Amino acid sequence: MLQLFRNFFKSKLGVVVTLAFLVLIALAFASSDVANTSVFGGVAGGDRVAVVGDERIDQSDLTGTLNSARDRERQNNPTLTMESFIAAGGLDQVLDGLLQRAALAVFGKENGMRAGDRLVDSEIVQIPAFRGADGNFSEEAFRATLAQQGLSESLVRDDLAMGLMARQLVTPITFMPMLPDTAVNRYAAMLRERRHGSVALLPSAAFAPQGEPTNAQLQAFYQTARDNFIRPERRVIRYATFGEEALGDRAAPTPAQISQRYQRDRAQYAASEQRRFTQLVVPTQAAAQAIVNEVRGGKSLDVAAREKTLATTAIGPVTRQQLTSSASAAVAQAAFAAQSGAIATPARGGLGWYVLRVDAIERQPGKTLAQATPEISAALAAEQRRAALADLTARIEDEFDGGSNLGDIARELKLQITATKPATADGKVYGSQTETLPPVLGRVLPVAFEMEEGEPQLADMGDGQTFVVFDVSEITPSAVAPLNQIRTDVVAMWRRDEGSKGARAAADRILGRIAKGTPIAEAVAAERKQIPAPSPIDLGRDQLAQMGQVPSSMALFFSMAAGTVKKLEGPDDAGWYVVQLDRIVVNPLQPNDPLIGATLSQLGRVTADEYVEQFVKAAQREVGVERNQAAIDAVVATLTGNQTE
Repeated sequence: MLQLFRNFFKSKLGVVVTLAFLVLIALAFASSDVANTSVFGGVAGGDRVAVVGDERIDQSDLTGTLNSARDRERQNNPTLTMESFIAAGGLDQVLDGLLQRAALAVFGKENGMRAGDRLVDSEIVQIPAFRGADGNFSEEAFRATLAQQGLSESLVRDDLAMGLMARQLVTPITFMPMLPDTAVNRYAAMLRERRHGSVALLPSAAFAPQGEPTNAQLQAFYQTARDNFIRPERRVIRYATFGEEALGDRAAPTPAQISQRYQRDRAQYAASEQRRFTQLVVPTQAAAQAIVNEVRGGKSLDVAAREKTLATTAIGPVTRQQLTSSASAAVAQAAFAAQSGAIATPARGGLGWYVLRVDAIERQPGKTLAQATPEISAALAAEQRRAALADLTARIEDEFDGGSNLGDIARELKLQITATKPATADGKVYGSQTETLPPVLGRVLPVAFEMEEGEPQLADMGDGQTFVVFDVSEITPSAVAPLNQIRTDVVAMWRRDEGSKGARAAADRILGRIAKGTPIAEAVAAERKQIPAPSPIDLGRDQLAQMGQVPSSMALFFSMAAGTVKKLEGPDDAGWYVVQLDRIVVNPLQPNDPLIGATLSQLGRVTADEYVEQFVKAAQREVGVERNQAAIDAVVATLTGNQTE
């Protein structure tokens, strides 16, 4: 579940990104989580979790950054808990990032670097939380946000300055890193190599015990593998939906209201006329009149225009007012005075002299008050229902604020309350592989998993016509499942784990036989278990690149030295591999081979990451880093607890 997270932080790119962006205050504003860190002030009297040079990292720093990192990861995995986040390596990576950043800042100060006030100002104005309604930096928003989060300006500025210092040191290291030509040529040649050998899989199932474990064995295994049995938080959501039907019967609009609306929109109900035209614009009045004479003599307007290398255009339907705006009052007057099919008297407009042929006249008769009454009545009724619904939802919110519960509102509006089954934050019913929460709860689910128990809320379903009132009636916190409830799962995992241990021992025996000169096939067969025979491998590195997701055994196969044999644990305790590489065939590259240039470009990025990693480690050694494990453990205990359901 968290493999992607683990892999990211293991990569060198992860180191660079962590250093560049792990700014405590900025992250806190992005996640609005700093306000929650104050409750941890008494974990160990505010003791520091580490000292970097002369800088200290307090428990609140670690707590806030852990919460922010966990919340960001929850965007991809809604059921992620702090306990599982830490178990996946989140604590180590977050703390390492804080230490690395602090070490760079201290190193920079000791060597005469600084982040001035104007540079810090430039960072502050880029933080979205400090922008006003116009999208620009707002002093008011800045002060309000700091007050809301309980932060001082000096704390924010100091933290941003530390992050800027780290970036100033790291960024130049990544510019134009180069490897020696000999190294580049060697790496490029590797891309064309071909490897020959064998891979044997030793399945855990072949070595797994068949009998039941003793209670002592199972309890011991359960304690060591607790992180694999963490249940996500579950919540029961009660809800009811309503719309305009909750308003009951409403009085129809009165004749006075209808008359008032008719008077307000009288232009809409007046008689109107729109026309379609064929239009030709020429520069002079004489030219326009000559064309009119030709048309009246029997020639069509289109033909007369083409003979003069001009083109006509179709316009409309337009009203007299619209034509006045686009041409002129004189053009509109002439155009609307002509009969259908006739040529209007030429008139001057904004582009020259207009020659217009009336192609069609569309007249809309006006409506009397009596004729418009049904239309106006329906519109007024809809407006009044929307207004009444808005008043109703506002009143419900006021009642919730005043202490009313979901049952009170349901009785008042005669609504049926529905309770969900216990569900997780991703919208799935707990314990079911297929059952999910009703779609009506999709918009409110994130809110429901942030609410306190028994605190009702109201939400618009997105159309402005349907609303849902809901609360959380039962919260089951995330915790390790008790052994008696998951005994079958624990036994299965114990068997797989014991089988993996047996497969590893078998791999060691096979390696010993091969070391004495026994061929790999005979060494595997000597185990006398239901083990597949070794698979011969004859593969080029270019073929490996085409696999997409490379199996771990193949990754090892292409990282070994020729003539060696190694063992490798398979994923998820599925078994162990014995990998033997017999020989490597490498064809020499020509000096002008394009693969050399491509390799140089790719290695440049990797080299930059490697330089950054080595520089950060050197800076930490230079300034000195001291961890307080007791304070770190106290933060973890407060964030996760050790409860068992």
